[in-house]
Amino acid sequence: MTAQRRVVAEVLVGEHVHLTAEAVHLAARAVLPEISLATVYSTLNELVDMGEVLEISAGNGPRRYDPNTTIAHQHLLCMRCGTLRDVTPEGNDSLTLPPDQHYGFQVVGVDIMFRGFCPACAET
Repeated sequence: MTAQRRVVAEVLVGEHVHLTAEAVHLAARAVLPEISLATVYSTLNELVDMGEVLEISAGNGPRRYDPNTTIAHQHLLCMRCGTLRDVTPEGNDSLTLPPDQHYGFQVVGVDIMFRGFCPACAET
């Protein structure tokens, strides 16, 4: 593993980590000042392709990167501040698409985004 890939992977370690590429770059530069944003993007793309990181599109905002690839989960997004949390809703394992709605697709996954307001944003 290259130093750049190791640093990017280390930045993504933790629970409920959903960083943008720019946030990964900023944190990685604290450890490896010469790392470029292009290197971060290419490393993130490699990690996504390898299944080590999930790429999450949270609406109109930038893509986020989630290292939690081993536990089935969905996401909860604050529509005001952008806080993104992992959640495991009831029925997560039994959510299916009726056969007449497959339209010939081979379904391999489900992504659901719950939206609302976090406690801090709900108060304002």
